[in-house]
Amino acid sequence: MQKKVSSNKRIIAAICLIFICSTAALAQTISLKGKWRFKIDTRDEGIPGDWYNTTLSDTITLPGSMAENLKGDDISLKTKWTGSIYDSSYYFNPRLEKYRQPGHLKIPFWLTPHKHYTGAAWYQKDIYIPADWKAKRVVLSLEYPHSETRVWIDDVEIGTRFTFVVAQNFELPASLKPGKHRITLLIDNRIRQINVGQDSHSLTDHTQGNWNGVVGKMFLQAGSPVYFDDIQLYPDLQRKLVKVKMQLSAVKGMTSSGNITLSAKSFNTAVMIKVKPVTVPYQVKDGKAFLEVDLPMGDQIVTWDEFDPALYRLTASLLAKDGKKDEKQVQFGMREFKAVGRSFEINGRPVFLRGTVNNCEFPLTGYPAMDVAAWERIFKISKAHGLNHMRFHSWCPPEAAFIAADLTGFYLQPEGPSWANHGSSIGEGKPIDQFIYDETNRMTKNYGNYASFCMMAYGNEPRGRQVEYLTKFNDYWKAKDSRRLYTGASVGGSWPVIPNNEFMVRAGARGLDWGQRPESISTYAQKIAQFTVPFVAHEMGQYCVFPNFKEIKKYNGVYRARNFEMFQEDLADHDMADQADEFLRASGKLQVLCYKNEIEKALRTPGYAGFQLLSLNDYPGQGTALVGVLDAFWEEKGYVTAREFKRFSNSTVPLLRASKFVYTNKEKLVADIEVAHFGKAPLEDAKLSWTLKDSSGEILGHGTFHPKTLPIGNCIEIGRIDYPLSTIEKATQLQLEVTIDGTDFANDWNFWVYPAELPKVKADFYYTRQLDEKAKKILDEGGNVFLNASGNVVKGKEVVQTFLPVFWNTSWFKMRPPHTLGILCHPEHPAFNDFPTADHSDMQWWEVVNKAQVMNLEDFPSGFRPIIQPIDTWFLNRRLALVFEARVGKGKLVVSSADLSPDLKGQPAAQQLYFSLQQYMLSAQFHPANEVAFDTVKDIFESPSKIQFDTFTKDSPDELKPKSN
Repeated sequence: MQKKVSSNKRIIAAICLIFICSTAALAQTISLKGKWRFKIDTRDEGIPGDWYNTTLSDTITLPGSMAENLKGDDISLKTKWTGSIYDSSYYFNPRLEKYRQPGHLKIPFWLTPHKHYTGAAWYQKDIYIPADWKAKRVVLSLEYPHSETRVWIDDVEIGTRFTFVVAQNFELPASLKPGKHRITLLIDNRIRQINVGQDSHSLTDHTQGNWNGVVGKMFLQAGSPVYFDDIQLYPDLQRKLVKVKMQLSAVKGMTSSGNITLSAKSFNTAVMIKVKPVTVPYQVKDGKAFLEVDLPMGDQIVTWDEFDPALYRLTASLLAKDGKKDEKQVQFGMREFKAVGRSFEINGRPVFLRGTVNNCEFPLTGYPAMDVAAWERIFKISKAHGLNHMRFHSWCPPEAAFIAADLTGFYLQPEGPSWANHGSSIGEGKPIDQFIYDETNRMTKNYGNYASFCMMAYGNEPRGRQVEYLTKFNDYWKAKDSRRLYTGASVGGSWPVIPNNEFMVRAGARGLDWGQRPESISTYAQKIAQFTVPFVAHEMGQYCVFPNFKEIKKYNGVYRARNFEMFQEDLADHDMADQADEFLRASGKLQVLCYKNEIEKALRTPGYAGFQLLSLNDYPGQGTALVGVLDAFWEEKGYVTAREFKRFSNSTVPLLRASKFVYTNKEKLVADIEVAHFGKAPLEDAKLSWTLKDSSGEILGHGTFHPKTLPIGNCIEIGRIDYPLSTIEKATQLQLEVTIDGTDFANDWNFWVYPAELPKVKADFYYTRQLDEKAKKILDEGGNVFLNASGNVVKGKEVVQTFLPVFWNTSWFKMRPPHTLGILCHPEHPAFNDFPTADHSDMQWWEVVNKAQVMNLEDFPSGFRPIIQPIDTWFLNRRLALVFEARVGKGKLVVSSADLSPDLKGQPAAQQLYFSLQQYMLSAQFHPANEVAFDTVKDIFESPSKIQFDTFTKDSPDELKPKSN
């Protein structure tokens, strides 16, 4: 094992070395990392004051950000954040006053950096130019400054660059003499003339933060005055060649001639494949030359995809007649990614995109990872969860991400750095219109050879004259570069359709219709019928989970999770601090159930091309959107493993079509089995088996299907399971598992079976729908009461509960329902002796929970815990109940705000729950732990909650606004 680890480290180191040297392999390089002089320019005094010609007084370490170096302003209520705050109630709500105090400031919108600064900052360093650099082209390269950079050498200004997507390179004057010189940088991270949108993930405080500094490689490089300015490779699998398009440049418009030799070899394959070199003459006139050369790859080419990410490295060597030399190395893969009808194909084989959205969450640094190893980790974690694709929401990752995705076999959709909304727009003649073209051109020039760069969009959900603008954008790119597919923008379902998209990334065909009884038959087919190109679900999922407060200690870098701390304190203020872990687990299990069912629905939809989750990991901005099964660090939260998630999100997934998940013992469990198979090749003579078990593990039934070759695609019919349930006499939970024998591919589903006819219960308690005088009298005299309070709740009436959990988060959408995150219960409680359940929502709870009222127990005694407890949104942390028990007077009371009664028809789960509660009330175990005053209980049906949500503002998110064309 140790040898393997060491070998992997050597490979990564070699890759990183190649990465650093790939621009010009023969060049000499001087690193600029380390201590720099520094000065903040809050009043924009530096240029008039000629600060580039002075010695700056402070110091800072680069690569790094100001925040990393603890430079900038302290966080306060007056901090001018970069990002929209739709729920500004924080600033006005009396309940949150204590979080607005100096020394205890906690904001709920996003993570809190140590320092914050938007404006101009100056960086300065002395350098030494070697004598042997004379007559060479010298370039200053700064990877990932944020964002506009102006550069001086001594007192000579040499240029300004503004980009979010590539390194900023500055050519030093040819007249620069050897010896000591001073480099001065002026970096400005304000939104100025070019406004990409303050919520764009390229700069917003919602995600990475609007930082100032340089965080990537920093160096001076001296090379040949005749050099490769650009090399773009266009694989042609049919002809087994690569078309190499080269642009040569020379300083001062000089002329040059000589030969160029192209060679290539694979570098991550079991056997190295060498390509026969090709040599061609070149001639540079007036400083420029353009060449196109076909490089035959030989008969034994290896192709790149998610299963076999075989890569080549091309070496282009220039030898001028006067002896000048230049060399450039380019990583590439032989692959063809295209749309065929409504499907994607990779190298002629159908592919289904199982993706996640990367929102640029890097909570330790506040800026994207700049090394290959960090990105390999992210992609490998994603693949461990069965994914093969990543969209970068309104930002483009650094080159290290493309290298890692190539090595891992991951399909990428980087985007222009824009969410042109919230104060910005496209197609209206603003500077952003040209900037998007400039940025996407920079992206394709620098990263276009990477095999993983398969798709591209302008960015996210714009406003303005978007149809006209994005149609032209698509036409421009389709004509210029055929190596990837283009969609105008990634959008929600209410955005206008861009007619010439090569694929769609939009909402509309996503979500779960759990306003109706859950099933696994429906598809999205009707919702995508209008599209003739591949459809990819935009931001699928967004199912929230309760915060993991154990995560707080992980934030030991630039950010602190003050939002989590605030939610934790508020939970304690509402007397539920001890339930945090239970809330996380129970809400997490419901979240996984939702993701499972939505992904399976996509996989069984004919003509569906893929999905992009929002997202596999949490999004700590926009009010704190805890939608991931992983936290912001790409680490598990404890309620689902990668292996468990991969069972329903994989290249090959057994699927089930069943009309429901809850049955009576007079019915049959009828389910049709099919497979979605998007593997490397058809599965020959695949044999599928099924097993039906109860909760104790006893096998009730099993069987196999006739062997069948599984072609690549979905909706592959396997056979039917028809299992009679008449032998099941008591309430039972079943698990049906389907496996593909001899493989790791398997999937499972839970079912519940209840007796169609329950024994008549001779109740010695009073059943009522009103907490009336008779109920009070019975309680006062020591009797028992069951109160069905359905429809009569006042305290808690404002809380909307559905079976589905909170979407994205209630803050961003101003408390748009639903407001709860599932339920928490304790299966060992004797109230569930006749109602099998886990401690969380599962399909049998739908009848009971969906659209049922909840009760706010804000005035109940400390430590009071209900039998069934809805989990509230973490922004309000109300102590809620669906069913509770209490000692009232001399008697005992059970209250349900779910509709549980003796007259339930067609609701076997609700009927069974009521039966179980009756049995409990009749048993010797019926001993409620807490005493509650009658008037406190009655107040639930008379007085509204003391705390009501108030938005204090009128604005709303884009998703709720009308769209322009």
